[in-house]
Amino acid sequence: MAAAANPEKAAGMQAYMKSSMPYYGINLPEVRSISRVVFDGLDMTCAEWRETVLAVWRAARHREERYAALHLVGLRRHRACLTPVAMPMLEELVVTGAWWDLVDETARSVGEVLRHHPRPMKPLLRKWSTDPNLWKRRVSIICQLGFKRETDLGLLYANIEPNLGDRDFFIRKAIGWALRQYAWTDPNEVARYVRANEARLSGLSKREALKNI
Repeated sequence: MAAAANPEKAAGMQAYMKSSMPYYGINLPEVRSISRVVFDGLDMTCAEWRETVLAVWRAARHREERYAALHLVGLRRHRACLTPVAMPMLEELVVTGAWWDLVDETARSVGEVLRHHPRPMKPLLRKWSTDPNLWKRRVSIICQLGFKRETDLGLLYANIEPNLGDRDFFIRKAIGWALRQYAWTDPNEVARYVRANEARLSGLSKREALKNI
C-alpha cells in the first residue's frame, strides 16, 4: 500500500471521511486487489483468522489497512468462521471503527452470524440495541440488510423501538435504511409500520423508509 500511495488523493479522502487516521490515497478496488495478493495464499484456522484480523486492524496506521482487515473478514473461504465465537472480534471492529465506512461493512458480517446462528444472536443484538455505544445500536438495526423475506421483523422492530427517540443522524438514518430495504420485499408492511409510528419516527427515518414505496 505504501508503494501504491497517492498523497494528492490522500488528503481529500481523509477530509471527506472526517478521519483522524491518515489515508494512503488508494481507491477501494485497489485496496481489495492488494489485499487479495496478501491474503489469498494464507491457509488459516478460524482462531488464526481472528488473530490476523485483529493484528492488522490494531496495527493499522492508515485507514486502507483497516479496509484490508475487513476484506479478510469477508473472504468467502472464512465464512464458516463467522460464528458467535467471532463476535468479540466483530464487536471490537465496531467500537473502535466508530464511523460508518468501517461499521457498516462489519454489520454485514454480524448479519451473517445472525443468519446462521439466530438463537444466540437474537438476544445479543437486542442487548446491542440499547447499548450506550451508538455504533452497536446502528449495527443491531442494519445487520439484516439484504435478508429480504428472511428478515426477522420482530427482531428489527424490537431493535428500532428503543432508538426511535434518538436524535443522532446515524441512528435515524439506520432506521430509515433498514425499513427502506425491507420495503422492496413488503412495501405494505413498511407503510403500515410508518403510519403506526408516525409520531415517533423522525422525518429522516420516514423519508428514507418510504423512498421506494
